[in-house]
Amino acid sequence: MTRSPRSRTSAALAATAFLACATPLLGATAASATTAGGCQSATVQYRIVDADGNPVGADWTSQGGFHQWDSAPGTVEVRLAPGQTVGDGCKYPVSLAEYTTEGSNWYTSGRQTLVDHATVYLTAADLAGDGNRTWQKLSVKAPDCYGQIDLYGDDIIYDGKSEDGHGPAPYQPGNIVTPYHLIAAWNGGDKSCTPDQPDSPTPTPSESTPATPSTPPASQPPAQETTPPATPTTPSTATTPPTTPDVPPLESTPPATPTPSPSDSTPPLAETGSSAPVGLIAGGGALVIALGVGAIRMTRRTGRS
Repeated sequence: MTRSPRSRTSAALAATAFLACATPLLGATAASATTAGGCQSATVQYRIVDADGNPVGADWTSQGGFHQWDSAPGTVEVRLAPGQTVGDGCKYPVSLAEYTTEGSNWYTSGRQTLVDHATVYLTAADLAGDGNRTWQKLSVKAPDCYGQIDLYGDDIIYDGKSEDGHGPAPYQPGNIVTPYHLIAAWNGGDKSCTPDQPDSPTPTPSESTPATPSTPPASQPPAQETTPPATPTTPSTATTPPTTPDVPPLESTPPATPTPSPSDSTPPLAETGSSAPVGLIAGGGALVIALGVGAIRMTRRTGRS
């Protein structure tokens, strides 16, 4: 028995509806992975050099801590320590900042005031290896009074300002231990940065003021002299701020394939995982399949009759 054109059309419509519903369910089972690129922290080495570029004191080191200077370090060379893998496009900011202070070491530094600042950015080209190389240099003004010089691993200017790119100035009594990512620091100086105030003139006694102090009554014993307590010489904090040669990267390398974002003209891809509406899609598919089967049965009955 030959099927009528109407039965063929109904069967084709039912099959099309089935495929239209099943296709999203099949596609929803496969998830796409995004390549995550990035840069890791890197270890920085430094050394102090003179005006001719010759090392002063120890050669390349990653040893941090606070150091007392005989003469203030005006120029510091920096590089990335050998034996590391540094990705292309990774940059590591390193800064040198010079502050005036209220004392010659961290414990007496008090409030610090930024005087000079410099920043360089290290890349794979600054990785230590074989042969003589020219390395990046950081230079700041040499303080002529009590001061502190900080070498640290970011490009923030710690001067107490609040706008972008600035941070709180170091302040030992307030336990403000900036800069962050401190690599090493130097303290020194032999005089105060604040000029001495002139002594106030001694007032001339008036005629009504007796030339000699009056003798206290015999019934009252003289006031007992007391010795003021000596100024404590021990530091208020037991340790200096922590230092580390590991510097975080400025930015990460972007992924090789950017993740597409949905737009008005392109429908979003099917979601996967627990957040995807798989149950809703499956329910809709089952409904369309049932309708298609019913249409096929009705068509067959119509053809028999």
